[in-house]
Amino acid sequence: MAFHNDETSLELDEMSEDGEMIVSDEMEQTILPAYGTMQENVTRFHSAEMVEFNQNSESLYFNDDQRRIDYILVYEDETLKEQTKSTKKTLFLKQKKKRQAYESNLIRNGLQLEATKSVSNDGLVFVKVHAPWEVLCTYAEVMHIKLPIQPNDLKQKRSAFNWFTKIFSVSEDVIKPEQEFFTAPFEQDRLTDFYIKDRDSFFTPATRSRIVQFILSRVEYAVKDNVKKFGINKLLDSGIYKAAFPLHDCRFNVKSEDARCVNERYLLYREWAHPRSFYKLQPLDLVRKYYGEKVGIYFAWLGFYTRMLLLAAIVGLCCFLYGYKSQESCTWSKEVCDPNIGGSIIMCPQCDKECTYWYLNITCESSKKLCIFDSFGTLVFAVFMGIWVTLFLEFWKRRQAELEYEWDTVEFLEQEEQPLPEYEAKCTHVVVNPITQQEEHVPYTAFGKCLRMAFCTSAVLFWILLIVASVVGIIVYRLSVFLVFSATLPRHINGTEAIQKYLTPQTATTVTASIISFIIIMLLNMVYEKVAIMITDFELPRTKSEYENSLTTKMFLFQFVNYYSSCFYIAFFKGKFVGYPGDPVYWFGRFRNEECDPGGCLLELTTQLTIIMGGKAIWNNIQEILLPWIKNLIARCRSSGIETIKPRWEQDYHLQPVGKLGLFYEYLEMVIQFGFVTLFVASFPLAPLLALVNNLLEIRVDAWKLTTQFRRMVPEKAQHIGAWQPIMQGVAILAVVTNAMIIAFTSDMIPRLVYYWSFSVPPFGTHDSNTMQGYINSTLSVFSISNFRNESKPVPPDWFGTATTCRYRDFRYPPGHEHQYEHSMLYWHVIAAKLSFLIVMEHIVYFIKFIISYIIPDISNETKEKIKREKYLIQKLLHEKHLKLVKKQMGNLADTILKGVNNVTVSKLD
Repeated sequence: MAFHNDETSLELDEMSEDGEMIVSDEMEQTILPAYGTMQENVTRFHSAEMVEFNQNSESLYFNDDQRRIDYILVYEDETLKEQTKSTKKTLFLKQKKKRQAYESNLIRNGLQLEATKSVSNDGLVFVKVHAPWEVLCTYAEVMHIKLPIQPNDLKQKRSAFNWFTKIFSVSEDVIKPEQEFFTAPFEQDRLTDFYIKDRDSFFTPATRSRIVQFILSRVEYAVKDNVKKFGINKLLDSGIYKAAFPLHDCRFNVKSEDARCVNERYLLYREWAHPRSFYKLQPLDLVRKYYGEKVGIYFAWLGFYTRMLLLAAIVGLCCFLYGYKSQESCTWSKEVCDPNIGGSIIMCPQCDKECTYWYLNITCESSKKLCIFDSFGTLVFAVFMGIWVTLFLEFWKRRQAELEYEWDTVEFLEQEEQPLPEYEAKCTHVVVNPITQQEEHVPYTAFGKCLRMAFCTSAVLFWILLIVASVVGIIVYRLSVFLVFSATLPRHINGTEAIQKYLTPQTATTVTASIISFIIIMLLNMVYEKVAIMITDFELPRTKSEYENSLTTKMFLFQFVNYYSSCFYIAFFKGKFVGYPGDPVYWFGRFRNEECDPGGCLLELTTQLTIIMGGKAIWNNIQEILLPWIKNLIARCRSSGIETIKPRWEQDYHLQPVGKLGLFYEYLEMVIQFGFVTLFVASFPLAPLLALVNNLLEIRVDAWKLTTQFRRMVPEKAQHIGAWQPIMQGVAILAVVTNAMIIAFTSDMIPRLVYYWSFSVPPFGTHDSNTMQGYINSTLSVFSISNFRNESKPVPPDWFGTATTCRYRDFRYPPGHEHQYEHSMLYWHVIAAKLSFLIVMEHIVYFIKFIISYIIPDISNETKEKIKREKYLIQKLLHEKHLKLVKKQMGNLADTILKGVNNVTVSKLD
């Protein structure tokens, strides 16, 4: 819908030097007939009326104490400062003209403005915006806002767990339950059909703010070269306004004494955001009412995800305890630690020349830790998590459907969501809608859209390849630094010192590589965030939901590669393609491929996940708590020089602004965590427990941040969590593959099972706890040191003695065999077992996932009945009245006609 066509738009370039607007006679006749003559109203339409603050610090109304403040605009008036640099005067005049034109057009759209100077004498002016009843009704119909028509008369079914949830719920005496209504899209012609108890409360403060923000984003402030410039966002970006936001209803820690204030912010802080309320269920209805459905659906999803993590955390902890207990009976670990077995096995060097030989028993501690995570419990937990993630997603769909019905967003995307102002401004091409067969305006042709998509896809792929290149660079760095550190180790040391000194190169390499990797990740994140926004702006999506979904896909693809690439490398590539000591595999023909740590790659993957998950969670929470608190503290210190009463709008101005992307980064953080919990959980069963602890804190931190440290968000509608839902479904499907491959190719579970069933299984009916004896010796191949090439042959240390062979991890024939150093038959048996396990596990888990998805419907029968019942009642309520009215009118008409006929008949008889 065009709100400012050519006939009624204000020619904003036509202004005098002093900022006064020059309006033509034609415009005066077409725009201002309801406001009197131009000479009478030129001052009124110039800008907001300036008034003095009435010293009521908690007031949410204009100075007349009647008109509610629906929005606040803030700008800096240089004339209010004692000194203004002459170089800024020209810029200030241009900004003033645009601002005055914008405010004039706001008034022409029916909004009422009132300006107040800052009490801190800092040159700020606060423009209060009020939307009258007529404006609210007009735009409620334009925006298809659903409003109540009748109280909900459906009986609520009580759950069997109501008594349990009531213990953790907020008391109804503190936060009263919201009355439920049947709703319908608002129409002014049917005003009497809607449930209007009084006009002041019919439109909630959240709805009023939504409507005003809709108007602010579409009002023009300039026309240049036949191109309209409009919207509060562009004015904020250019510095003409410093801020624009709706008001909080009161202070978070002090209850307002005003009877018209319901103190929702105070209740949210006390019963939701305060640390002492961590065990309470979230008051989602109040969150939705105060912040809008978009914020409400985020906290509903986060709370549901956290509750589901409780089950996964319990099972994961049990599997961890099982592994911890079983390490005492871990035969292969005992062999590694045994001085007569592991202490007598000399291992081959892991790099050329600079590295030296080492004893197997230096991996004793690592092998003990590995027994905890590489056990039968890991397999059980991996299968369980494949089923758990399906249950989580399916039950969330049901919960989401319930919220859609309760919060009136079932048909939101079809009816309410309007095109973005930026999209509307560039609709210059005319096409025929295939459905309506009517002409409509679009910003680009089909060919132009294909070009845009091709360019955007290429840009995203370029940045993803850039991350892959950085990962390869880190790998090359690790290999080169490992060589450098290894070259510095002394060669003439005994076996005990070798055990202590061997880990130095690897530790130094890992630490420095991790630091560099972290710096690269942070830098790429900062740059790509801006690039992703630019690419999405270039795409020009039609609605805000389409914009956010497009940006979400780009950001997640980038973050996926950025955060998970190192884990994928360790799990599936490191140590897999290394050759053997006599013929190693090289990177770029120079760097020898990296082998796993002495404890194995599974333990290294576990360590990597622990550091990333734990470190990321701690850093994010500290950042989310400290940064806004410190910024607000600095802002308060700057404005505390003058002891005076500050109004509500000035208090809120000194809070932190909510970014344009809103809760995007909160979702991104949680979905990245969801990936760690599901994709690599086979290597770290405690991941759900860490995620559970983090999320319990995350809910309250996010609530505290929104309630106390940030300005009030503009309430927005949302039907669901957007593109995050299909992203999590894709992660869930991939998780089955990754966990099966971790067990098959990263852990030693399959080689141990092959050895058990091939060589050491006890006779039927007997039990032998030492059936795994000799397993370590079977996994180590023999290499003759005389077969080293000259360019890679290491210098033997003094303790090496007269040994002629060393061992390495692989299944190859020994020297002297007719197929020496070729893969043995046992190797192919193990590979066949790994592939078989991978196929069987995937098919079993995918089959169970399919059955669960089929059995659990996305919408419960109860919710379906409610939706059908509401549609029926709405149709009945809205149409029966009109049908009765038509019948009454037709009856009156019939009576009139009949009466006329009777009169004519009587007259003829007379």
